[in-house]
Amino acid sequence: MAKVSPLSLYSSLLLPPRTYPLSIFAGDFLFPKVKSVAKHCKKEDENKEACPVATRKLINEELDVWADRGVNGHFDHPHSRPWVSVDDNILEQSALIVGAASQSEVAVMNTLTSNLHFLLISFYRPTPQRFKIIMEAKAFPIKSAFHGYDPKEAIVEISPREGETNLRTEDIVEVVKKEGDTVALVLFSGVQYYTGQFFDMKRITEEGHAVGAMVGFDLAHAVGNVPLQLDDWNVDFAAWVNISTAGPGNIAGLFVHSKHDNANLPRLAGMFTMDNQFHGIPGAAGYRLSNPSVLAVTSLLGSLQTFAKTSMSELREKSILLTGFLEHLLLDLQTAKPNAFKILTPSDPEARGCQLSVFEGLLERGIVCDERRPDVIRISPAPLYCTFEDVWKVYVGLKEVL
Repeated sequence: MAKVSPLSLYSSLLLPPRTYPLSIFAGDFLFPKVKSVAKHCKKEDENKEACPVATRKLINEELDVWADRGVNGHFDHPHSRPWVSVDDNILEQSALIVGAASQSEVAVMNTLTSNLHFLLISFYRPTPQRFKIIMEAKAFPIKSAFHGYDPKEAIVEISPREGETNLRTEDIVEVVKKEGDTVALVLFSGVQYYTGQFFDMKRITEEGHAVGAMVGFDLAHAVGNVPLQLDDWNVDFAAWVNISTAGPGNIAGLFVHSKHDNANLPRLAGMFTMDNQFHGIPGAAGYRLSNPSVLAVTSLLGSLQTFAKTSMSELREKSILLTGFLEHLLLDLQTAKPNAFKILTPSDPEARGCQLSVFEGLLERGIVCDERRPDVIRISPAPLYCTFEDVWKVYVGLKEVL
């Protein structure tokens, strides 16, 4: 088969709008100007997701309500978003994105790290016989010492084979089976932050449950990126950050499977009550300790309104095309400059999200990527607003800086 040049492929993908099968929502987002990006986005690890147009409008509305009605906005709200139940406006779409069976399985609260700690109080219940936690190496640092167990003995980390960058599912399964009834918890990422590997969450959950362990996931880089079916996969719990949907440092989310609603699991809990008795709400909402921030929830609502115009299956279809096109261009570039870079992300589209982990010098060209030490840049063509033309610009920019 004759090799297709990147330019030819690029041209063939720029179809007229009437024949292009996927929606593009670039108009729903605000993008910094090239000069502004080059000047201000130099900080390493700074997250650079685009700001939804709706978020600016909605937050301004809340500021106006605050100015006009003060505390009465808790119950008397001109836009039917009373602050007392402000998070009710985002639960339905959040549940759809993570594959929850109902809104009661999700809550929007706190930050990713705090939510993971909250959930571990419930789902990491070690005993002298069953106390180990299996996880991928270099992931969220689990504080097993808080629960009375030495991390050197309790934490079982799994690393890729020598010379490889991604974990094999069969290696994960082998470790779970080997540790057997000493495993209290299997805790993995949905999408590995460094390499972009999309783990087989269903299989990991099945294998963890087979040895009697709880199974949870850190979905920081998976939510809004890959299709999830947490309820169908029988995942016990999950936590995520809404940075890709609500902006940097914004409010996070968690999932608790409904099978645990009546399990009376220990947890940090408590809201103000007149009789000094706590009556917890069944489901994920029972993990909330206080009212969520109105402005943080509203920021997330602006993004979710755009997500509601499409579906995760449609976004996934476009994501596979965009990331595949990016891979095609990078492989072409690698042929010309074989020692310039290496792609760490799996080549199988089903084993990755909208990310290829592969230099400074791109920002001044208006190409905003994300750096991870020591020498990785994550290029993520977000399907909600990126186009094939954007991918082509990345390719051209890389050619110029390599």
